[in-house]
Amino acid sequence: MLVHLKEIVRKAQAEGYGLGAFNTSNLEVTKAIIEAALAKNSPIIIQVSEATINYVGLLPVTNLIKTFAQNSGAKIPVVIHLDHGKNFQIIKACLKAGFRSVHIDASDKPLAQNVAMTKKIVNYAHHFGAWVQGELGSLYGKEGLAKIKLPKNPNDYLTDPKKVKVYVAKTKIDTLAVSVGTMHGFYVGKEKIDLNRVRAIAQETKIPLVLHGSSGVNPAILKKAISAGIRIVNIDTALRITFTKTLRKTVSQVKEFYDPRKILAPSMAAVQKTVEEQLAILGSAHKI
Repeated sequence: MLVHLKEIVRKAQAEGYGLGAFNTSNLEVTKAIIEAALAKNSPIIIQVSEATINYVGLLPVTNLIKTFAQNSGAKIPVVIHLDHGKNFQIIKACLKAGFRSVHIDASDKPLAQNVAMTKKIVNYAHHFGAWVQGELGSLYGKEGLAKIKLPKNPNDYLTDPKKVKVYVAKTKIDTLAVSVGTMHGFYVGKEKIDLNRVRAIAQETKIPLVLHGSSGVNPAILKKAISAGIRIVNIDTALRITFTKTLRKTVSQVKEFYDPRKILAPSMAAVQKTVEEQLAILGSAHKI
């Protein structure tokens, strides 16, 4: 069933577990996410990016998620969220299409401009009763990548706890995406979450904290980050890698398949397994 983000976040805040926000780009991944949440009896956030909207179309992908949420996923809370919104017109269209959680990513702008752009979205979105995720500090890397050359001064990208209180007060955001050592992409062993920074940020604000770039993070560290104050964990690249690797294996091993359903089914099952594993790590399993 479709719900507002606040309905599942408040319970997660009170009980100290993490919520999984998983990106989708097609029917198979959407179905896999829903099936995983059902199997784990877990609330779920399904998010789309502007790239996905350009690929599928806003109304087709929105209606796809809504259909799953209202039918096979009727027994679990499902939230639709816009991930990394940068285009004001797309954000407006998402809100009009029924999104009640959107991310305005102005993290690559100077602080004053970030505040101004974010505040503009907040003022508009709150008229719809929607929550807005702002971002302070920025993440290095790019979704879908598995190799990266680190910048000379990676700390320059991290969220400054001293700026959090003012940023939240000026923008009136509802959730805050933070940069604490993770990167967009999948870089096993290279991502180090600064837990002290997470704790310091959590002391500066009571709004839910969002961790982007979580694919490839050691599960034990991820659990510690949740204990330190992270409440929503975004996962995209891990699903892309799982889906694509499985698809390549299927196509290479079963040459006589010409039915797309048979070719895609193993990838869908593999993504479901990955999402189930992540939900168990985050602690949201059996939290309905």
